[in-house]
Amino acid sequence: MSFLDFGVLDLIDILLVAFLLYQLYRLVKGTVAINIFIGVAAIYLIWKVVEAFQMELLSEILGQFIGVGVLALVIVFQQEIRRFLLVLGSTDFTRGNRFFKQFIKAEQEEVEVDEIVAACINLARTNTGAIIVVERKSQLGFYSETGTLIDGDLSSRLLESIFFKNSPLHDGAVIVHGNKIVSAGSILPITERTNIPRRFGLRHRAAMGVAEKTDALAIIVSEETGDISMACGDEFDNKIKTTELRNKVLAKLQD
Repeated sequence: MSFLDFGVLDLIDILLVAFLLYQLYRLVKGTVAINIFIGVAAIYLIWKVVEAFQMELLSEILGQFIGVGVLALVIVFQQEIRRFLLVLGSTDFTRGNRFFKQFIKAEQEEVEVDEIVAACINLARTNTGAIIVVERKSQLGFYSETGTLIDGDLSSRLLESIFFKNSPLHDGAVIVHGNKIVSAGSILPITERTNIPRRFGLRHRAAMGVAEKTDALAIIVSEETGDISMACGDEFDNKIKTTELRNKVLAKLQD
């Protein structure tokens, strides 16, 4: 009857496992990876049932599959594992610690939010498509290198000129770090979510993709409707009012 012994450590163990499973579910929810995750979980449960009934041959086969499958899972879920580690590194512990928070902000340059907001409002008025990615803690050097390096002072006029329809750099993303425009025409990863409404095109999907893989803030201006949207992490805020845009951007950058 030893399995009836239940202590505080057992409760903590269960809660930690539940927390990890919940975070994993959040990361793969709405993507094709959820089907792979369910399939692997089903095989693992079958293996445990087979073991319980002492079916040695089938248990041995499934055991070998599970053993080799760990390496395969790391390859298949490499993007989700990266996002999971990013979630752990951005927990409320580091956000709530004032000393740690001030130390991080001391190394970061303040973003000229007003310049970005002004550019987005002007671009929205003329239905000029744009995607502006603001770097936070995760470095975006890999994505910056896919575009044209600018290294110019952040200003609304420069942003508007980049996304002007006849500009050679308008088809891509602008990467912003502090008060600098690092690059323009950068290529971003496309989200793997399958539950996105069809009205959202590649610009919105790219914003969701970079927000999922990093902690960056992506601001989108729709070319079709002029609507302003924002993606950060798993959150996507559509049709943001111009009067609320500044506060929403500040809230995300100070989070």
